[in-house]
Amino acid sequence: MARDEYRPEELYTGPIDLPLQQIVDDEAGEADKPEISYDEQRYPARPRRLRPRDVVGGRVRRNTTDPRTANGSNPSYIEWLVRQSMLKDADVLARQLSGQPSMWRNPYARPDARRAIATSDVWFTAYPISLITRPGQSFLSALGAEELWAAFDRVGITAIHTGPVKRAGGIAGWLDTPSVDGHFDRISTAIDPAFGTEDEFRALCDVADSHGGSVIDDIVPGHTGKGADFRLAEMGFKDYPGIYHMVEIQPEDWMLLPDVPDGTDSVNLDAATEAELADRGYIIGALQRVIFYTPGVKETNWSATAPVLGPDGVTRRWVYLHYFKQGQPSINWLDPTFAGMRLVIGDALHSLGELGTSALRLDANGFLGVEVSAEGLPAWSEGHPLSHAANHIIAGMVRKVGGFTFQELNLTMEDIRDTAAVGADLSYDFVGRPGYHHALATGQTEFLRLALTSSLALGVAPVQLVHGLQNHDELTYELVHWATRHADELYRFRGDEISGRDLAEVVRAELTESLTGTADYNRVFTQNGIACTTTSLIAAARGVERLEDITEAEIPAIRDAHLLLCAYNAWQPGVFALSGWDLVGMLTVPATDVRDLIAAGDTRWIERGAHDLLDVAPEATRSAAGMPRGRSLYGSLPAQLSDPDSFASRLSSIIALRREHAIATATQIDIPEVAHAGMLVLVHRLDDGDADSDAATQVTVFNFSAEPTDGTVRSEHLTPGSAVVDVSTGAAIGRVDDLNSFTVSLPGYGAAFLLLEADEQG
Repeated sequence: MARDEYRPEELYTGPIDLPLQQIVDDEAGEADKPEISYDEQRYPARPRRLRPRDVVGGRVRRNTTDPRTANGSNPSYIEWLVRQSMLKDADVLARQLSGQPSMWRNPYARPDARRAIATSDVWFTAYPISLITRPGQSFLSALGAEELWAAFDRVGITAIHTGPVKRAGGIAGWLDTPSVDGHFDRISTAIDPAFGTEDEFRALCDVADSHGGSVIDDIVPGHTGKGADFRLAEMGFKDYPGIYHMVEIQPEDWMLLPDVPDGTDSVNLDAATEAELADRGYIIGALQRVIFYTPGVKETNWSATAPVLGPDGVTRRWVYLHYFKQGQPSINWLDPTFAGMRLVIGDALHSLGELGTSALRLDANGFLGVEVSAEGLPAWSEGHPLSHAANHIIAGMVRKVGGFTFQELNLTMEDIRDTAAVGADLSYDFVGRPGYHHALATGQTEFLRLALTSSLALGVAPVQLVHGLQNHDELTYELVHWATRHADELYRFRGDEISGRDLAEVVRAELTESLTGTADYNRVFTQNGIACTTTSLIAAARGVERLEDITEAEIPAIRDAHLLLCAYNAWQPGVFALSGWDLVGMLTVPATDVRDLIAAGDTRWIERGAHDLLDVAPEATRSAAGMPRGRSLYGSLPAQLSDPDSFASRLSSIIALRREHAIATATQIDIPEVAHAGMLVLVHRLDDGDADSDAATQVTVFNFSAEPTDGTVRSEHLTPGSAVVDVSTGAAIGRVDDLNSFTVSLPGYGAAFLLLEADEQG
């Protein structure tokens, strides 16, 4: 029975003797409490232990109540929440798998990017609510359609990342509340009926397998939504408070907390309240940054709940941590109950073992540890060792059952490197992604080259990364690497020295001006980035001011620039990922069409327009989930694949070259200086990771400017006398001279995939 169909009077059959949480007897008297201090050089003295709450008689008597009541006084309500909680499902699944021989058949200690890439190297990134399907057809059924996989075969796509399809959002009383973050606020292991059924998910996995492909699901180790688990935690029920970073505030201190308005269940703390609660020893206070900072909406990472009645008769108020939105309470990975860890591992094993997926994306996995820091400094919340340890546990468990993971970790390159050393097999490319956007927006590749060379120098190789075009998120330009850890470090940029902090400011300002300064169809998203599609980014970079100004005459240049970005991401080691918005060339939807969705400041909805990959519902103006249809510049996949000059057909040629020469598992050995500001050169050894092999050298040259260019390619890794062959045509375009260089000509937005062939006379 779906939750929205639930009638409490049908479920209730009388009082149920649930094993309610026991209350610990109060200690007799006030024991001596010596002050315990942390390291005096770094940490303030530990706050005095709060006095345990007095409990008369040792146990609180349960109240009887109306069966329709949705609070802790109703045993049926508690039972209803427990039955749908993720922690309950995790415990059941763990007992089924524990002690089975299947848990010991796979190595799991070390990440293996190349093994993961061998499973699938070109991914389609889906977004459930934006896919237009046949009338009455579910999202999961549409993804499992043979005709879609036939089209993917022709393009070269080998995996589908479904996006989050399990129930998300929250529970208020007996009713569901909607997702606040595109279903990344998960509240259940069950598939959301809006997207299909578990049987349809399993059928999708079977169809993918028959085409030599795989399916990738999501888990969210950083937070949940406000579902059954959070509601039980608010009530102080059993282990559930241990799932979250939440602290019970004593009634005598409730005056410190803001009032919660009617119709809401919590309110964000302002900075003064956050500091006061920290001073009193309740919370660790301000963190290193406030993600999604919005004045009057989210000024800190902490929120206070309304008073909540528990099954023990006690009314509580809590303050809980949420790195992201208020409806996404953060999971505590080091609570004595280990309830949060159990919940996340159970969710992962359900996707891999019950549904049949091959891999999992770890969302928000860089924020799994927080710790009090020195007096006056923000709490340690990024790059924390607990995050590394937790990621090791998650990724190890996934490898133990034969899968792999990739992480979306927008932190410094060192954090990506260190987390990947024992954690996820692959990491989303937050290194080059803002760099190539900046290169296209400005026609200059200097910042992109700086990012790529810094990445290599710091030990993050491109083979470890998922190089993506558009996904459901904004064009991220936080540039955390430069703006935080390396803020005071000096870099050579545009003929001068500049600090990392100032470099980040320059790049952000130039992206903002280029993509939103005159274009009325892209929007800034909080302090994180810019809401846009790949095609709307290109249009803005070309100076187009309005969506209606993108005429048929403008489309070929947009398509060429789009294919350049595809080649950049595909013609280097690692995974290449793209979305439905990319495949059909979607523009942003007018802001007026998603007015209600963006009213609270989440402008990303303009980039999530509904799209029809197979032209199955040409008359549809919205997806089944209600997303308005956007404008497609390229048309459906079947139409494109019948035209050799279309975006999809030319994309298939790019991917074919990638596969033929195994660039996905190659080794990047150089990003040399260039002769023209718009050029980028990548040098690879096609060695499948074996540095001792006698492997061929491959060179990719890109032109990020709209104008044709001639330039010299020079690298110490180029062998003099070698012939330079353009693989797409088979023609030799030159020979490496004694200065380890050769010349190349490229059209505007051009790219060349080159191989060096040894001089047979040498």
